[in-house]
Amino acid sequence: MPSPIAPWVFLVKIFSGSLPATAFVGWYNGHPDYRDLAIDLSLERVVVVGNGNVAMDVTRILAAAPEELAKTDIADHALDVLRASKVREVVMLGRRGPVQAAFTTPELKEFGELHGVDVIVDPADLELDEASAAAMVGDKTATKNVELLRRYAARGDTGALRRIVMRFLVSPVEVLGEDGRVAAVKIERNRLAQSADGSLRPRGTGVFETIEASMILRSVGYRGVPLADVPFDESTGVIPNAGGRVTNTGGDAVLPGLYVVGWAKRGPSGVIGTNKPDAAATVVLMLEDIAALPGIDDAHRDPALIEALLRERGIDFVSYADWQRLDGFETACGQQQGRPRVKLTRVDEMLRVIRE
Repeated sequence: MPSPIAPWVFLVKIFSGSLPATAFVGWYNGHPDYRDLAIDLSLERVVVVGNGNVAMDVTRILAAAPEELAKTDIADHALDVLRASKVREVVMLGRRGPVQAAFTTPELKEFGELHGVDVIVDPADLELDEASAAAMVGDKTATKNVELLRRYAARGDTGALRRIVMRFLVSPVEVLGEDGRVAAVKIERNRLAQSADGSLRPRGTGVFETIEASMILRSVGYRGVPLADVPFDESTGVIPNAGGRVTNTGGDAVLPGLYVVGWAKRGPSGVIGTNKPDAAATVVLMLEDIAALPGIDDAHRDPALIEALLRERGIDFVSYADWQRLDGFETACGQQQGRPRVKLTRVDEMLRVIRE
């Protein structure tokens, strides 16, 4: 029977090879917490659930030629695994249509610039329903995205070594395993239906398909979590604020001394290039407010007082000057290899460089 599809609700059993995309991103970016993550790329197909910019990033890394990645600051341990990768196809699953896709145009354009990679899009997925066609009018990002997708669909399969297959209007319903490992993903075909608030939501059609895969990466959105004694909007998953100044739940009163940045401020959208100016804008407000904040006077503004307090309490810490030393070491190592930097991925290694 056809059924409504709740946002990315599907059955995930505990299988090796099923993990959140954020863990994979941490692994190839050299985050110490994910340095020793076991990533097995010995089989030919990976499924990525979601089509936001994080999903695009992990797909690009899996499909890119290792010699191209070797020119970047990707972590060495990840590059070694990617050099030996047997992955030849990455399938991206989007539960709604191309007009509703969360990725931005520059990320989609990068797919077409990957050497030795075909971008496969079914032309049928680009036949827009009336509501989607209407929603695209005036939406520059959606219009450009659909234009690019149509270009990829027209280009088709050229026989390149690797493929990115972009699927739309499909939802995973179950991860299937064999001998404790991911073996396949069962998906259901969707259609779009208008909900009471006017938005287009996916509805299952009862038509199922199984895609064999050795790994599934889940990139299905992020939601902020509340902090003790800090207002939180449960409906949006953000901390209520006015430009970065935290407000009460009703939004009609600023709470002095509390500030928020990034996705907790705006919701989960945008990339590093979005978050950096966003954070800078909040810092500007902090500097504007500092003179009027209670308990802040000239006697408490010396940063050395903070360092003294930390030392008094026996807390180990890293200063900005320490970070600059580490940054200089990594970039110097990178210059020797013609790369932006060579990342240290273990905390003890970082501390050794800082304190030598």
